[in-house]
Amino acid sequence: MIEPENQTAQETTDNNNAPDTPSFDSFNLSPLLLSAIHELGFNQSTPIQSESLPFTLQGADIVAQAQTGTGKTAAFLISCIQHCLTKNIEQERYCGEPRVLILAPTRELALQIEADAKSLAALTQLNILSLVGGMDYQKQRDRLNTEIIDLLIATPGRLLDFVNSSDAVLCEVEILVIDEADRMLDMGFIPDVRKLVYQTPKKEFRQTLFFSATYNPSVTRLAKQWTLYAEEVKVFPSQVTNQNVKQQVYLIDEANKFTLLFNLLKKQDWQRVIIFNNRRDETRYLCEKLTHYGISCSMISGEVEQKRRLRTLDGFKTGKIRVLVATDVAGRGIHVDKISHVVNYSLPEDAEDYVHRIGRTGRAGQAGTSISFASEDDAFELPNIEALIGEKLEYMTADKELLAPLPNPV
Repeated sequence: MIEPENQTAQETTDNNNAPDTPSFDSFNLSPLLLSAIHELGFNQSTPIQSESLPFTLQGADIVAQAQTGTGKTAAFLISCIQHCLTKNIEQERYCGEPRVLILAPTRELALQIEADAKSLAALTQLNILSLVGGMDYQKQRDRLNTEIIDLLIATPGRLLDFVNSSDAVLCEVEILVIDEADRMLDMGFIPDVRKLVYQTPKKEFRQTLFFSATYNPSVTRLAKQWTLYAEEVKVFPSQVTNQNVKQQVYLIDEANKFTLLFNLLKKQDWQRVIIFNNRRDETRYLCEKLTHYGISCSMISGEVEQKRRLRTLDGFKTGKIRVLVATDVAGRGIHVDKISHVVNYSLPEDAEDYVHRIGRTGRAGQAGTSISFASEDDAFELPNIEALIGEKLEYMTADKELLAPLPNPV
């Protein structure tokens, strides 16, 4: 348990196919919830689920460390849905007063959590709502003012707007989930999150589930402030990166990056590709340049209006869009199967982002390839990446065919 000045860790190795993890049948879940889990094709729990559910289903706070792709979203959603199905409320309920509040750092992640929650609660009458920026404000406000909400998933800024206008009231929150706390800290959202946490009941009177991929002193302080005697669960992957992903690095001059990318896209059979860039302006410029040279692509970044981003993601999921250019913030919420290649057009400044980027491919047991471009501007990031993933990357140089002159723009 995490006590005010004393932490002990419960650690395990992540192996989603581990035979010693219990089945979901063993958790005494509501038949409606259990049926939905089985209909989604899940029978065996993942390590983060098997380690956290025994605590959270009993109402305990937890502080959990788990990477994207380990099943952490289902871990907290199963507990939240089970709570709502089995814990009756005697007092009258009012619109805009959720029982469960889930805070996420990005719109894409919040919408993904909402979609997962609706799938898990498909056989129930629970009402689920997401509040994110870039979507129709009035429609969200109308739902808050006319519906009884069970699970509310939100990004901090948009929710704070509704709290300040008294459209959302958090004094009846029974479970507070803070997802990707490290990312919220990095993005400067903690002041808004703090204001929202203070609107919920005191930690003695709510259950708090705190998730973060990494822990540093700042994140640890937040966990202590917002949880009460929390159980600590740490799930460390046996391999930091998915072994289904082949990782390659092209050592290339900055001036030849685009030529190499164009020839790779044209000459090799890449079916569904995400290209990552570090900044919005770089992402926009690269997408425009690819389009000028006849490569059909779209982009998502923080500057793209949300409805357009959702249309772009839908097109990418259905195969109408072959190449997607993205920033890290926008790319964090992309969960699309059968992505054949991830390209790091520029290496991330944070090695953790490298792991998140290449985790977009090689999902659901599929093979994938990560291609990184390392130039004189960013090659110094490679030692940090190798230190984090615990392995040496495969270095390559481009042959003449891959550096063939560009054609005329279309």
